[in-house]
Formats: sequence, C-alpha cells, structure tokens
Amino acid sequence: MIVRISTEGQYRLESTYLDQLNAIDNAVVEAIAANDESRFRTLFQSMLDLVRQHGKPVPPEEFVESDIILPPPDTSFEEARELFAGEGLVPG
Repeated sequence: MIVRISTEGQYRLESTYLDQLNAIDNAVVEAIAANDESRFRTLFQSMLDLVRQHGKPVPPEEFVESDIILPPPDTSFEEARELFAGEGLVPG
C-alpha cells in the first residue's frame, strides 16, 4: 500500500503493517477525544515513525495514488481534531 506523509512524500508500506497502523490511528482518535495533546503527539509521532522505518520511499518521479494520507509532522492539535474525526485516517 502507498502511504503519503503530507509535505514529506510517499512510502510503499507492506500491508502487514496495516493492523499496527490502524491501532495507532484508533489510539490517536481516542487521545484527541480525551483532549490529551501530549498523548496525541506521542502516538502521532509513532505513526509517522512506523511508516518511515518500515516503508520504502517512492521516487518523486513515480506517480502512484496514495491509499492513506497522513497529515504533516507539524500538524497542530486543533488541525488534528478535524483530521482524525470519526474512524480516523486508516481504514479498517
């Protein structure tokens, strides 16, 4: 699957990481609902790290559609409230 980190680029991530990514996504939604910005920051960083560490960068000249789009690393807590609403960003 292709995961885009906005402002950073795309990564080809094995689908075996989807459950782990979804679990972090769900925890991010819960942290935001609890108004816990510190926990949100930690979890969101974990989400980005998972993609960076286990994904392979897609060359900029290769055009592929993203399956999942994550917000940029500098996303504010207020922006995250809107982006991670409901089911979150990761399907499943």
